[in-house]
Amino acid sequence: MKVTIDREECIECGTCYADCPEVFEENPDDFLSQITEEYRVDDDLAVGEVPEDLEDCVEDAAYGCPVEVIHAGE
Repeated sequence: MKVTIDREECIECGTCYADCPEVFEENPDDFLSQITEEYRVDDDLAVGEVPEDLEDCVEDAAYGCPVEVIHAGE
């Protein structure tokens, strides 16, 4: 599953990495959410590819995001 974060619209609430810490984390420099290194595509902080066993986790994080900046899909 492909997952993206619109980092410019992130409000630093931490919901995504609380819901799905395997895929999301806080960037130590700007405190915005980013994809964990393991799942990044082309070292892009905002784009990832996750295995099937983490799809529910990613969907929960996307649903829980109060500003709807996480997008998950094929």
